[in-house]
Amino acid sequence: MRFELFIALRYLLARRKQAFISVISFISTLGVAVGVMALIIALALMTGLQEELRNRILGATAHVYVYKTGGIEDYRADVQKIMTVPGVAGAGPAIQGVALITSAQGRAFISLKGIDPELEQNVTDIRTAMQEGTVEALDAVAEDEPEGILIGRQAADSLQVRVGDPVNLITDQGILTPTGVQARARPARIAGIFALGLQEFDAEWGFVSLRFAERLVGSEGAQLIQVRVTDINESPEVADRIEGLGAEYSAQDWGDLNKSLFAALGLEKMAMSIAIGLIIMVAALQIVASLVLLVMEKSRDIGILKTMGTSAKRISAIFMMQGTIIGFVGTSAGTIGGLLICWVLDRYKLVRIPQDVYQIAYVPFVVEPQDIALVVVASMVICFLATIYPSRQAAKLDPVQALRFE
Repeated sequence: MRFELFIALRYLLARRKQAFISVISFISTLGVAVGVMALIIALALMTGLQEELRNRILGATAHVYVYKTGGIEDYRADVQKIMTVPGVAGAGPAIQGVALITSAQGRAFISLKGIDPELEQNVTDIRTAMQEGTVEALDAVAEDEPEGILIGRQAADSLQVRVGDPVNLITDQGILTPTGVQARARPARIAGIFALGLQEFDAEWGFVSLRFAERLVGSEGAQLIQVRVTDINESPEVADRIEGLGAEYSAQDWGDLNKSLFAALGLEKMAMSIAIGLIIMVAALQIVASLVLLVMEKSRDIGILKTMGTSAKRISAIFMMQGTIIGFVGTSAGTIGGLLICWVLDRYKLVRIPQDVYQIAYVPFVVEPQDIALVVVASMVICFLATIYPSRQAAKLDPVQALRFE
């Protein structure tokens, strides 16, 4: 064992007369551990919230929306053309609109989406989200039956309907009368109930067939083409490639559509990290205080070591090592504790949040390796910087002054 390390450990584990200094060192170590642990938990919480929202949004919506100047006359031809673009995993048409859906027990406003049931499964997770009924039921309509509609679980509970129950859809496409245009109620039936996992979708969305959406919205053909990409991080590049197919195509990726949401979440993550990071700064000040007290307590020992030929550099290294040891032990304990707490909170889903605000019922904790590395490095650097002043003061101590009254 190196001489400096041996002395640093002896001072760190002081007993008898120096028990007070050992208590301060323990509190400093505990402060670093608590700060690191809190920062890891906060980063895992915000990362989990961001990823969960992103995955649910992208599971229910397309990654890229493609519009065509002059309208889409043959969506199948456009889908085939877009599928040739590198990075595209699936594509399908869509018509968007709004409607008032009514049942015998209630009414609600919903966002209508006309889809091709065969192609929609390549774009969104609607097929796997079905709890009752099937997506194919939108096309399986007998001559004497009304058109089908898929609604979310929360909308179904609000309207008190189940699969097969009749409903009416009212849109702005009415009929002309002598008194003006009047809204027209079109009969429909509940063909299925889904649960996409976000309140916005499960309470306010309704899927209908493309042909039914044309009549409801008054659209001639599909309004846009939805695209799913193989790598969501490459969505902007895929959008640029689609626009390169021709001047008539314009594309918008999911990042542009949800920029404000994820920017707000990123700001919250940064603000929370800064606020909790101050705990480590406070712990660093405790390290400074404990080392200063130790230098005052060990002035006689320092004087003896200097008279025996120990250089000022080695004296400084002793106290730097002691502060670094405190930082290393505290950082290690905080990292292990933070990872363990994150695992428990994520495994048993202990953190519940208001679903109407954050769209999800609980927060998953996702630990990113780069976040752990950043916290560990930052903590060790702060603890090392805290040792500079006390160690320099120890190195400057005059052995004559230290031993004059001994």
